[in-house]
Amino acid sequence: MDSKDALVVFEGTKIRRKWHDGQWYFSVVDIIQVLTDSGSPRQYWGVLKSREPQLLTICLQLKLPSSDGKYYNTDCVNTENAFRLIQSIPSKKAEPFKRWLARVGYERVQEIEDPELAQKRMTGHLNTKNLFSQDCLSLTSEVFIFT
Repeated sequence: MDSKDALVVFEGTKIRRKWHDGQWYFSVVDIIQVLTDSGSPRQYWGVLKSREPQLLTICLQLKLPSSDGKYYNTDCVNTENAFRLIQSIPSKKAEPFKRWLARVGYERVQEIEDPELAQKRMTGHLNTKNLFSQDCLSLTSEVFIFT
């Protein structure tokens, strides 16, 4: 497995992913396993697909390694669609993601109504990055002085 086919660990559970068409795709059953603690995430995915057939339109089948070491076609979603999938999972573990998505969505709607809010948010991000860069530069200078 190279760097473009790597595992991500979330709360101690591995989520298979694959770099495809310039973005990461994540295994749907692995996401379901993490968020539901289901003993049979494939069956859970089957029920979810039958309840919400539109979820099939956000998936792409990619060959991912299985526990037996072989590669099988696996339903995968990109990052944007992973958030959509998470919204469909009724689970306590999914709730923090759902609240975060709702908060970010609300903030963006506010920024559309008042573009000055977006400018303030970006200025805050840039100031944080700039301070971090200055601290690193300062640390680097000190290291060179002492060596």
